Amino acid sequence: MKGFRQARWEEPLIYEVSPDTKEGTLIDYEEFEDYAKRLLLKLPDNVRRRSLDIPSLSEVEVVRHYTKLSQMSYGVDLGPVPLGSCTMKYNPKICEELASDRRIAEAHPYLDEDDVQGLLEIIYTLQKWLSEIVGMDACSIQTPAGAAGEFAGALMIKKFHADSGEGYRDEMIIPDSAHGSNPASAAMAGFKVVKVPADPRGNTDLEALRAALGRRTAGIMLTNPNTLGLFEEQILDIAKEVRGVGGLLYYDGANLNGIIGYVRPGDMGFDVAHLNLHKTFTAPHGGGGPGAGAICAKGALVDYMPIPIVDYDGRKYYLKYDVPKSIGRISWFYGNVVPAVKSFLYIAALGSSIKEVAEVAVLNTNYVLKKVSPLPGVDLVYGHGRWRKHEFVVSFEKLYKETGIGAEDVAKALLDRGIHAPTILFPLIVPEAHMVEVTETESKENLDRLVDAYREIVNLAYANPEEVKKSPRNTSVGRLDTVYGNLPKNVAPAYRFLKEKRTGA
Repeated sequence: MKGFRQARWEEPLIYEVSPDTKEGTLIDYEEFEDYAKRLLLKLPDNVRRRSLDIPSLSEVEVVRHYTKLSQMSYGVDLGPVPLGSCTMKYNPKICEELASDRRIAEAHPYLDEDDVQGLLEIIYTLQKWLSEIVGMDACSIQTPAGAAGEFAGALMIKKFHADSGEGYRDEMIIPDSAHGSNPASAAMAGFKVVKVPADPRGNTDLEALRAALGRRTAGIMLTNPNTLGLFEEQILDIAKEVRGVGGLLYYDGANLNGIIGYVRPGDMGFDVAHLNLHKTFTAPHGGGGPGAGAICAKGALVDYMPIPIVDYDGRKYYLKYDVPKSIGRISWFYGNVVPAVKSFLYIAALGSSIKEVAEVAVLNTNYVLKKVSPLPGVDLVYGHGRWRKHEFVVSFEKLYKETGIGAEDVAKALLDRGIHAPTILFPLIVPEAHMVEVTETESKENLDRLVDAYREIVNLAYANPEEVKKSPRNTSVGRLDTVYGNLPKNVAPAYRFLKEKRTGA
């Protein structure tokens, strides 16, 4: 592969860029002091600042400092970020630009509804579009992120059963191929988590599911396609079995990117679904956040959705709080409006061609998988011979046993080749896992770069494993021991012993 080297500035903290003796901004102190006196007269004594310790820098020094910091980092504007289950695709700049309009970005949440009719119309329309996309009856963007959407869905199920006189239903079934935060969300809502394994084809084991179901079953939280990138072949049977014992179905929308426009969760039998707007619908997440986690429901669960919901009475758009059985608020005000507007723009731009998102994402995923899976030391573990949807998971356990190079080592070596590492060591059911999601926004040239990088690293692992262990060397920060560096002193020696035993060092 062609060489890659990230900027490796030895950039200090901004307070260390320039000595305190330098004056970066010229101030008319007489005018400033007069203004300050007038201002301070209006402030209570206990909130008055006694001093202001800020860096003394010129404009060019500030610009250069932050430009250097940006060059020390990596993001989707520089190259692929194939994080499995996180859908880190490129975000159209037009969505960023329009959503940054001050009438949106700076709209105060306490503005009167009459003054934000346009913004409320956008949210109302987005609610309608999302409901249609997932096959639900209603939607709210009040939940601020994916995990909050999960939590809201679990609370809705809990309250529904309580209102139905079946509050004893305290078990939530979660397949071990589900999204990682599902067990935490269910537990936070007060449920006992019942785990169900995957079968060799990568589906939820139907017999194990039947054995786990009972009168205490509140429902099932399911990601479909699951974290193996596989569509649940028996989803209608799963729905029938859960419904047969009085349970409800919750859909985790983290992986919707692989089926959008083709399959709707509501048609699969799900009662409630959350959507990561900051994944499938373009708004960035992680360092580019904040996220947004719309929650949709159908049937009886519509009455339990978090408030407020934006509604329309034929004359004006308004915030609807009159939802008698609602679980209440999950966050404040409307939710995270700016990312919701980005998603509105994204859907509006694509229109009916939104199906192509899934088509190209699936094509890209299977193209890379077809070239990576035959490499020496690589295994699929689950679902051999099956097409993946949005992502795939490969195991480097064989490579580790034969060369001492594991999933983390391969990930660090990818960084040296100018590619962000995928999600590693998850899902937990796949040893030494790499969960790769290339999304629809990557070109064939970038897919080939990823394949070539994997091939080069695997071949190097067999030829000279110690060379792989040295990665990353071309990044601004070198190899970190992310566990040992954060351990208490009394635990660190034991960790070092176990690590040396594992690596044979």
